[in-house]
Amino acid sequence: MRTLPLLILLCLLRTFHLHAAAPIHVLVWDERQSSQKEAYENYLGNEIIARLKAVTDDLEFRSVALDEAEQGLSAGNLEWADVIIWWGHVRQGEIKEETSQRILDYIKRGDLDLIALHSAHWARPFMAAMNWRSIEDGRKQYEKFSPNGKITIETVAPPSPQTVPAHGSVRTPAYFSYKTNSNSITGVIHLPWCCFPDYRPDGKPSTITVKSLQHPIAKGLPAQFQVDKTEMYNEPFHVPEPDELIFEESWELGERFRSGMVWQIEKGKVFYFRPGHEQYPVYKQAEMIQVLTNACRWLGKTE
Repeated sequence: MRTLPLLILLCLLRTFHLHAAAPIHVLVWDERQSSQKEAYENYLGNEIIARLKAVTDDLEFRSVALDEAEQGLSAGNLEWADVIIWWGHVRQGEIKEETSQRILDYIKRGDLDLIALHSAHWARPFMAAMNWRSIEDGRKQYEKFSPNGKITIETVAPPSPQTVPAHGSVRTPAYFSYKTNSNSITGVIHLPWCCFPDYRPDGKPSTITVKSLQHPIAKGLPAQFQVDKTEMYNEPFHVPEPDELIFEESWELGERFRSGMVWQIEKGKVFYFRPGHEQYPVYKQAEMIQVLTNACRWLGKTE
């Protein structure tokens, strides 16, 4: 009489185990510029995969690159992936707009999360996500002042792709609005520059302070640690206010940067992690790999 319930219990436990053990699929997209060879023998993306494989058994990887078919971003690759790690620098503009929009659509549906590393602040999928979030934040702001009226939203792009804002510029995204009549307003949103006024690729060390010690992305990390050799970025970073600030980075000359931020993009998430520069072995450091391990697990988990 007890055999049948026991068998049912064993089957349920086995099903739970198989479900819990399902690997997280990580697509690593790398521009693969030749200058990476100064610090990474087999390109930066492949280095990240090799080091993640050495410390995890719950992640599966595909390494793809800009010069592959469909720029490495085929529907098959995107359907397979739970998380995409993006490394790009000088050839970001070659990504097709329709591909960028398709990635954004996957993120919004909750089918894919994005980890944007270092110079990927100018990656087209990252900028598309920041533009979407800026418009949504603006819409909510305008609705507070005109809850029952008609709202029209206009957007203004930065001067041109890959320009650098000067100090003293209005922080973007910036929000303005005016009344069209008593029942309607027009909101004007200056979209985010997705850049910052200062950078210095001199390889000086930085110090990362964990601002959210309890966050899953910070698991296993000390409250403060050093990046031995990196490029400097300096605030203000022209992006929407993040939902979560996890890391802040500082340099001896006084610069600081919000180096680890998370945004909710409808049902998906975007995590930006700043440390890097392809000519320095930043992603050979154990702390960097710990951040990516944690981020892949947190972003890629299924509810």
